[in-house]
Amino acid sequence: MTSPVDPAPAPSPEDTRALVDFLFEVGMLKRTPRSGWPFLGAGQESVADHSFRVAMIAMVLSRLEDGGIDADRVLRMALVHDLPEARTGDLNYMNQKYVQADEEAAAADLTRGLPFADELDSLLAEYRAEETAESVIAHDADQLELLLQLVENRDGGVPGTESWVPFVLKRLRTDNGRRLARRILDSNSTRWWFDRDSDWWVRGGKG
Repeated sequence: MTSPVDPAPAPSPEDTRALVDFLFEVGMLKRTPRSGWPFLGAGQESVADHSFRVAMIAMVLSRLEDGGIDADRVLRMALVHDLPEARTGDLNYMNQKYVQADEEAAAADLTRGLPFADELDSLLAEYRAEETAESVIAHDADQLELLLQLVENRDGGVPGTESWVPFVLKRLRTDNGRRLARRILDSNSTRWWFDRDSDWWVRGGKG
């Protein structure tokens, strides 16, 4: 028999309003495009699309570490790392030559009034500083997601993807991240579902 857990105190009307506003703001990431892909003519991807797989990669990388890593913190950091882009938009590397987003101010504004503001502020500041082992893993997850997308575009015949790869590889800082990157580059993005040696693709489920 498990012990009953005391329920959390009911949020105040002010807290509830801030929480709902925050959840609407998170939804903005579904409509915020990743701005680098037009340079490859590679179609569209939202920041939310990107962030979901970053979080999954972060979970994988955390499990590959020998120990001493706060895997839960890595996952939470990866999940929220691009939240400020709901306000700043996504600035690609060409944009950043000329425009600088004040992500620290955006983060402070988006967390203001939230009952867990301190937690979000801490996670976002740690990610920006990129000094802890957890933040380094989260950054590697961010770059591996980009690499996966590049390979998917490569396999779809998008020209120019290979020229981006060396720069992505130079950003990786963990051994596990580098190992996964090599495997990603040697893989075909359709292999997980398309078994070319199977006769299934002749008649499918028709027998």
